[in-house]
Amino acid sequence: MFVEDTQLYKFISDSGLVAKGDLEEAKKESDATGKRFGDVLVSSGKITTDNLRRMQAYVLGIPFVDLKGNKILFETLSLIPEPIARGHNIVAFKKTETTLEVAMLDVNDLSAIDFIKKKVNLKILPRLTDTNSIREALVQYQKSLKAEFGDILQKETAALKAISVSGVDGASPEDLKKIAEDLPVIRIVDTLVKHAVIQGASDVHIEPMDNQVLVRYRIDGMLHDAMVLPKEAGPSVSARIKVLASLKLDEKRLPQDGRFKMDINNEKVSFRVSILPTYYGEKLVMRLLRESITGFTLEALHFHGEALECIHHALNVTTGMILTTGPTGSGKTTSLYTMLDLLNMPDVNISTIEDPIEYQLPRVNQTQVRPEIGFSFAQGIRTLVRQDPDIIMIGEIRDNETAALAVNAALTGHLVLSTLHTNSASGAIPRLLDMKVEPFLLVSTLDIVIGQRLVRKLTENKEAFKLSNDQLAHLLKAVDMSRVLEALKKESIVKPDDTWKTISFYRAVPAADHDGFKGRIGIHEVLKMTSSIKDLVMRSATSGQIEEQAKKEGMLTMIEDGIFKCVLGLTTIEEVFRVISE
Repeated sequence: MFVEDTQLYKFISDSGLVAKGDLEEAKKESDATGKRFGDVLVSSGKITTDNLRRMQAYVLGIPFVDLKGNKILFETLSLIPEPIARGHNIVAFKKTETTLEVAMLDVNDLSAIDFIKKKVNLKILPRLTDTNSIREALVQYQKSLKAEFGDILQKETAALKAISVSGVDGASPEDLKKIAEDLPVIRIVDTLVKHAVIQGASDVHIEPMDNQVLVRYRIDGMLHDAMVLPKEAGPSVSARIKVLASLKLDEKRLPQDGRFKMDINNEKVSFRVSILPTYYGEKLVMRLLRESITGFTLEALHFHGEALECIHHALNVTTGMILTTGPTGSGKTTSLYTMLDLLNMPDVNISTIEDPIEYQLPRVNQTQVRPEIGFSFAQGIRTLVRQDPDIIMIGEIRDNETAALAVNAALTGHLVLSTLHTNSASGAIPRLLDMKVEPFLLVSTLDIVIGQRLVRKLTENKEAFKLSNDQLAHLLKAVDMSRVLEALKKESIVKPDDTWKTISFYRAVPAADHDGFKGRIGIHEVLKMTSSIKDLVMRSATSGQIEEQAKKEGMLTMIEDGIFKCVLGLTTIEEVFRVISE
């Protein structure tokens, strides 16, 4: 159902929607470059994308629908799962006994139409619509889901038997298991988990208070209140999650850790559970981990320029050590798994020792440490080295023994990847020296250290602005802006004659369904162990001295990389400073 360029040209020419001269110019460019005629008109600003869709709908004889301000029945809307609706920009808006009308931005998306037809077993009637209509319809998913989940929670919590804290404390494990398997409790926990996955949460916090249980989701690194449960629901929910994570039901005085998996919307999600006794009951935190990590690239993680080249070079050598550093939740593990995915070839053997195994990788031998039975990182590394792997990934270097074994493994012909909890890339070196790693061994093995943080990513709802004199002066005090400008010019992001007066930054524009941010991206610094930095290590230099030398040799610090990504329109200056100052 493609619109031929000649059909579109004739329609626009006859309608007079675009000036004749502009039309002819666009046709010449289309003929010369091979681009679609409509795309040329849009890129030159003669018509908008939505206007083009309306014209195409008219030429094809497909009705054009405007859904703005329309309330779609949730039973109809939910016939298309939200991930499919968002991924393909397609929503169901009208249903009869035999047909389903769907609004789309691209009526040639046959795979989406075919999927929906098989799912609902109805005749699909495609309709073209505009971007704002799709956006408003997608907002209704969230509103409808909240209403649906609110009804379920209200209904099921009302059905729960009020269980006093003393009653639960005195209950036997068998009684607690019965409580955990009551249908209302199962539905409440399933609802909380499903809602968290749909919202894209990374953590679920269930916190008992004096007279209620507060549920909060961490979305894009920020905690948001999700819902409130009555106080009597707390012990039952806690018991249900303990059953799922195979934890002791009658243990309420000591912390416990466990994990479980669920299949939600055809997506396998792993949950890491941590339970901590508090004054009012047990606080539960569940970390959500999507099991599939394959398909990421370093570019998709927003590495660029010299930093990207340094990582690729380090991945191409067969021995040495690559470290990622940063606080908990800064994306270290995702970076490591992405590198492992790039290294995962048929001719190499990769083994990992982790706590916990966060993602499953095909053809990679992954081992979980078990401290409770004496199986530590150190013991795991000793065994791995005897099995002659080419590449070893150590989940985290936590102590002197693990650090020594990791360095020795890198010395004896293995490529070692690991993480370390430090605030900067340069801080990793003094930290390893504190762990009694000999300086001469460190300079012989360490190739690169990656420091990173995660910042919230701007949506398409954003507006450009230029820095005022006061804003620029404030920024110059905190960041070496000349180095950032040099990097932007080197990578051809800005023009050679641009200055900070002519370069645009961006700010979020909140919408009905979001605050102007969606998802997170990494800001990084990559420290390469050059000969001059090795000399500094041998002389017991401080992390500050090491960082200064790395900057002289071209390293962008995390805050500088953050400003670089502000110019790209990926995030805001305020967001970078919020994350760096935390």
